[in-house]
Amino acid sequence: MSAILANSSASASGGMGMFGMIIWLVVIFGFMYFLMIRPQKKEQKKKDLMLSEVAVGDTVLTTSGFYGTIIDIVDDTVIVEFGNNKNCRIPMQKAAIADVEKAESAS
Repeated sequence: MSAILANSSASASGGMGMFGMIIWLVVIFGFMYFLMIRPQKKEQKKKDLMLSEVAVGDTVLTTSGFYGTIIDIVDDTVIVEFGNNKNCRIPMQKAAIADVEKAESAS
């Protein structure tokens, strides 16, 4: 009789241990979401907004570290002019733009 009681109480505590482990896993994944995934999504939205507002005449910093001026935009491709001699025009993807400085509007 005591063996049956010991066996049933062990299975009950084992079931509670499994429930507790599931709760801890949910808590850990919740922390991972708020500390890793959510900030990354927020940063991606910010970059997408920046790239959608790029216009001709803006000064950009490329991911390779070059500064240039946008002279044409076609879909996901931009033509960037580097330097002062006006001979260095390179087509590149919008995704290669790391930072944008808006052109001064003449008012």
